[in-house]
Amino acid sequence: MSAKANLIIEQGTDYSTTLTVEDSTGSAQDLTGYTAAGQIRKHYTSNTAINFTIAFGATRTDGKLTISLGRVTTANMESGRYVYDVEITSAANTRSRLVEGIVTITPQVTKT
Repeated sequence: MSAKANLIIEQGTDYSTTLTVEDSTGSAQDLTGYTAAGQIRKHYTSNTAINFTIAFGATRTDGKLTISLGRVTTANMESGRYVYDVEITSAANTRSRLVEGIVTITPQVTKT
């Protein structure tokens, strides 16, 4: 079962957060051979998606991956509520959802 986490992202800024994947014993999961994907959509059935950039930790055995969005991407998003999730797929093609929730994009005042 995936974790639930709501995100607040400031429009026009760089955003990143690091996730740590744990196995059933609470130890860091070895992510060697895994791929990852994550998207934000205005609603679950929306045809338009914004992809997170995802990077694994320096050593995949630490269970860490970082999701991020650049400032140009967040500047082009309308303020408001969205939904998101992040999934990983093993080398054996088993997909798991790590986290899901609501993203709130707060409006930017300073435009440079």
